[in-house]
Order: sequence, then C-alpha cells, then structure tokens
Amino acid sequence: MIASRRRMPLLEEGTMSDFGFLNTHRTWEDWCGMLVGALIVASPWFPVQDQPAIVSNQMVILNSVAVGLVVFGISQLEYVALQRWQEITTILVGLWLIASPYVLGYSGEGFLRIYHTSLGAVVVLLGVLQLWQDWDMSDQDLLKHGQ
Repeated sequence: MIASRRRMPLLEEGTMSDFGFLNTHRTWEDWCGMLVGALIVASPWFPVQDQPAIVSNQMVILNSVAVGLVVFGISQLEYVALQRWQEITTILVGLWLIASPYVLGYSGEGFLRIYHTSLGAVVVLLGVLQLWQDWDMSDQDLLKHGQ
C-alpha cells in the first residue's frame, strides 16, 4: 500500500501542463497557420461543391484568396519574429472568414460555407492560443521566437 502511494504523485507531476506544452509558443503552430492559410486560398476549388456557382462569384474567390494570403503571411511573420498585433489580426481575420458567407451572400452554397466556417474557427482558435501563450512575454522574449 505504501508503494502505491509513492506512485501517485509521480503520475500527477507528469501532466502536459507541467511540461509547458501549451504554455509556450512553438513553431509548429506557425506552420499550422501557414497550412490553414493555403487551405483557405484553395477552398473555392475543393471538391464536393457546386463549382459553376462559386467560380461565377468572383467576390467569393477574391475573399478566399485574400483571407488565405493574410493568414499565410501573418503565420510566416510569426515564424520569424513574434508581435502581439499578429495574433490579434489572426483572430479578426478568422472571425471575418466565419462571417463572410453571410455577409457576402454565399451562405447557401453548402460546403463552401462549412469550409469557411470550419477553417475560420481553426484560425481563431490558433490565434487565441498564440495570444494566450505570448501574453506575459516581454518584447525581447517575443523576438527570440524560433531561434
């Protein structure tokens, strides 16, 4: 019985939060942001959707390409040097991507609405995670990211 009591604290010490897995901004998050940005750019041409209706709506394609390039570009900037405005911009762009099917009038397009809502949610969650991780860091610590 004494041996089992000794093992319990060891199990409690080995949690992910103790290792700082989600407490530290890591470069894989930036690479994930770049991948999501590329997926947003390509989203109007994903299969299982009405291609003629989407291709005829140039505003949808322009919105997808612009938002995807912004997410990709900000993720690249975060990979090089972190600044808090990048995470805030990422969150705002993700919220725009979620709202854009309803604002631009393609919410009836089915799969593209689902794609943009899902990808926008991923962008927002990634931005919130990164902002939370970097909240207490000094400007000097932010500049050391990726080194």
